[in-house]
Amino acid sequence: MKTVFRWIIVSLNMFVLPATNAALSVPNSLDRIVAVVNDDVITSIELESEVSNIKKQLLAQNTRLPSDAVLKKQILDRMILQRLQLQRAERVHIRVDDEMLNRTINNIAAQNNLSISGLRDALKTDGIDYAVFRENIRKEIIINQLQQRQVFNRITITKQEIDTFLANQSLKGAIKGDYNVAHILIAIPEGANAEQISNAKIKAEEVIEELKNGADFAQMAIAVSDGQHALEGGNLGWRSFDALPTLFSDWLRNQQVNSVSHAIRSPGGFHIIKLLGKRTNDEQHIVQQSHVRHILVGPNELTTSDEARNRLVKIRERIVNGEDFSKLAKLHSEDPGSAEKGGDLGWVEPGMMVLQFEKAYKELAINQLSEPVQTQYGWHIIEVLGTRDHDNTDKVNLKKARDSIRARKAEPALQNWFRRLRDGSFIETRL
Repeated sequence: MKTVFRWIIVSLNMFVLPATNAALSVPNSLDRIVAVVNDDVITSIELESEVSNIKKQLLAQNTRLPSDAVLKKQILDRMILQRLQLQRAERVHIRVDDEMLNRTINNIAAQNNLSISGLRDALKTDGIDYAVFRENIRKEIIINQLQQRQVFNRITITKQEIDTFLANQSLKGAIKGDYNVAHILIAIPEGANAEQISNAKIKAEEVIEELKNGADFAQMAIAVSDGQHALEGGNLGWRSFDALPTLFSDWLRNQQVNSVSHAIRSPGGFHIIKLLGKRTNDEQHIVQQSHVRHILVGPNELTTSDEARNRLVKIRERIVNGEDFSKLAKLHSEDPGSAEKGGDLGWVEPGMMVLQFEKAYKELAINQLSEPVQTQYGWHIIEVLGTRDHDNTDKVNLKKARDSIRARKAEPALQNWFRRLRDGSFIETRL
């Protein structure tokens, strides 16, 4: 099994390394400052702890390690970026309370088929203190929320863009399938002059030459890439063709697995990509829909969760004894969207409802009334009035178009934001 620590980094799709548990203190001869980041510092103890963690991860993946000097530089760069983002989050008042943190950790445990105590044991086996792990996850959530607020939520997608995307697919025939891509970025600063651009291009061409001569792509990415996935060997993972940045997909279109690109220029620098694999994907878009109605009763300032459930049990008994579901929903349901419709939610499909609600209605026969079901909104009784197979292709294609356009815009937008964040800060490295 992958270590839990590694799983967390991949599953949360984060762009920073977890911070260590080393506390900041007055530097001494054994804990010197290796970087100043605005009004904060990174110490050698913190850096060495991160280097140790990353070495364990890379060795677990059978990745050949670069020199300590190269690894330290990459890790320090990412630690600096983490500090910059946490500082920005502090300024814009992003906080993560213990309730949200506990939900996230419970989800991590569940995804690994572990209880919380099992997660603690797995972390202990990996040499990770549970209290430190909690705070690392808190920081990852904060950074994720910051990026969402300041980058991803500002990406706009117009109807015209979607229409053009779908029209282009129709004209040239959509290229189906998923692509596993690795990436090296040789970055250039914002407003780079001709000499800086030329030097970056020369460096990219030197990297390509080394790759042609047999250098390992993952190790090269760890050593030289300025991309956010450098310490994962540049691996971007599986992505649909349409979700890849255009400058990648244009090159990938007719490539064979293990092909390495030329130096591809973008405003952020020069990109080198390698096609690690490709696969077909399922284009079947028939989904089973269920016609569902419900009655919701939730706790509030005056009603406990147990009291809400007991109230719903009595409503259920009235329905079982012959009273009209629709009338009782109009009188008692606290879901304003469906109460006036007699609790009718219409035709729903997988992914539309919260997990507990979806699991409950899928287990019901037609016209069967559920026992009380608890979700984050309160307690529900649910009835399924019918089921049908529905051709969802048009809706899926629209969502794919929107997601693909957003994915193409997201990567350069994030890189540009990182660059502005660095350019607007005081950073001094002392390696």
